[in-house]
Amino acid sequence: MFLSSSSLAHRVPHVVRAASTRAAPRGLAAILQKNPDDVVITFAKRTPIGRAKKGQFKDVPVDEMLYALFKATLDKTRLDPSKIDDICVGTCHPPSPLYVSRAAALAAGIPHHVPISTVNRLCSSGLMAIRSIAQSIQAGEASLGLAIGVESMSLNPRPTPEVCEAVSQSHEAHDCIQPMGWTSEMVAETYKVSRQKQDKYALISHERANKAFSSGIFQDEIIPIQIKGTVHSKDDTIRPNVSAESLASLKPVFPNWGEASTTAGNASGVGDGAAICVLTTRARAQRDGMSIVGKWVGSAIVGVEPRYMGISPIYAIPRVLSQLGLTKEEIDVFEINEAFASQFAYCVEELRIPIEKINPNGGSIAISHPVGMTGARQVATGLAELQRTGGSLLCTSMCVGSGMGAAAVFVNEARH
Repeated sequence: MFLSSSSLAHRVPHVVRAASTRAAPRGLAAILQKNPDDVVITFAKRTPIGRAKKGQFKDVPVDEMLYALFKATLDKTRLDPSKIDDICVGTCHPPSPLYVSRAAALAAGIPHHVPISTVNRLCSSGLMAIRSIAQSIQAGEASLGLAIGVESMSLNPRPTPEVCEAVSQSHEAHDCIQPMGWTSEMVAETYKVSRQKQDKYALISHERANKAFSSGIFQDEIIPIQIKGTVHSKDDTIRPNVSAESLASLKPVFPNWGEASTTAGNASGVGDGAAICVLTTRARAQRDGMSIVGKWVGSAIVGVEPRYMGISPIYAIPRVLSQLGLTKEEIDVFEINEAFASQFAYCVEELRIPIEKINPNGGSIAISHPVGMTGARQVATGLAELQRTGGSLLCTSMCVGSGMGAAAVFVNEARH
């Protein structure tokens, strides 16, 4: 038996019926303009991050973390879950990610008529979830969606990729499945990034993150979550008392590769956590009384030689800025993922962006890099920083395992 169109109208959530025909904005003035069909962010938060295997989320699976984040977000925003048109979860390594994400959403009180998808583009997965929802809204297929990045590196570490003999005979195919630490050493060796330089950039990250942690800055971007009766509200990944001497004393973690310059102190930490963005149109946000904290502008994805995966932001950032008619001088804050100090140092110096503009509160070397989470965390982190400082534009970027890179631009629309 088929339902009548009138019956369906009561059951199907409202979506925009026609896609926007307005061209993507180009140039600073156009990007800062406010239009009814802008894709805006009304909520951008992250959970605290736990140290993998030893921290607060070491025994918490992805579905439990998502369940807690969904519940906390719905409670904080007072969002009617029946009005959500779509959900996208960026995550990399949990088994059956779509099933566990869907189950977590249903258990958290999101009705069964709200669909969900998952996306895996490794380190950019959280950003790809935002991109997916934003583009769905731009296409007129949805008008309200949730984008999440999540990872449990404690319970779901990176599995070793396996390929057949015919595929492995390709040098690039061989390189693209190598451990990320190997790519760090290849970048350091090829582009002459010394251990001393790596430690110098790592120390900047550690010092900034410690300052932000001790002053309570991270609380602006963290949404506390409750798991089994315990409320989690602070990172446990940030190491105090890191110094140039303590970094220099660390042994290489990959002694058999390259020049063996990567250490536990100058590489991103391994951790667990999640981040979420609520996206809608400006018209709907204004109609429903939702506060607007940011605006999605656009993104770019690039591919690079897999062996040098870490240098991809030097291509992704210029591409997204060129697409949008912006210059790097017009960006107020850059959140560039610190997968390894080798690649981060090389990218910063090749891009010629003042370090004062990049990761002002530290990055993944200090905070940790739950791979599916980071792309969404950078947005919550960057928008919170712009709200504190009164800046306008955020550019996020990251290298992506297997030899890719991504970047995106957002506008701050909230000021303290």
